[in-house]
Amino acid sequence: MVGLGNPGPRYKGTRHNVGFMVAAELIRRGRSGADRVQHEAVVTQVHLADRELVVVQPQTFMNLSGDAVAPVARRRGIEAWEIVLVYDDADLPLGRIRIRAGGSAGGHNGVQSVLDRLGTRDVMRIRLGIGKDEGELADRVLAPFTGAEAAEAARMVERAADAVELLAARGLTAAMNEYNRETE
Repeated sequence: MVGLGNPGPRYKGTRHNVGFMVAAELIRRGRSGADRVQHEAVVTQVHLADRELVVVQPQTFMNLSGDAVAPVARRRGIEAWEIVLVYDDADLPLGRIRIRAGGSAGGHNGVQSVLDRLGTRDVMRIRLGIGKDEGELADRVLAPFTGAEAAEAARMVERAADAVELLAARGLTAAMNEYNRETE
């Protein structure tokens, strides 16, 4: 599982870092090893759903995420189709989760970087809705959730971590059936 985000305290809690928030939740739930820094990423083993999973948080900036993900995957013998990217999506309403098997980056530069470096579009994704607002998208994604949004964002992070566990336990189809039909 790769949680996309930007490193450092300046970006903690921002909309662009929901992938890191899900990674932190999975680590809280099932840490089974110490964090390691490998190829510009923090890598943590977790035990969830009766499986050992690798949680990766790239320490490059978002648009260079592939520079961290591809070398970690190669080093650990992880195929692209085994990777689950978790990241923000401004085209989804706040709180909405969408899971898919692959496809385009949908305009997300961090995802595009990963796909380019892996050389394939066959990477599972869990997209987390951060909502759209008036104004510049770059300013919005780098801003923290407002007080009114914070509770919904926290629920989304919990549900996204649940989705990763379900995906690990029962597969992509079960996770898609459970989370893609949510309307609220």
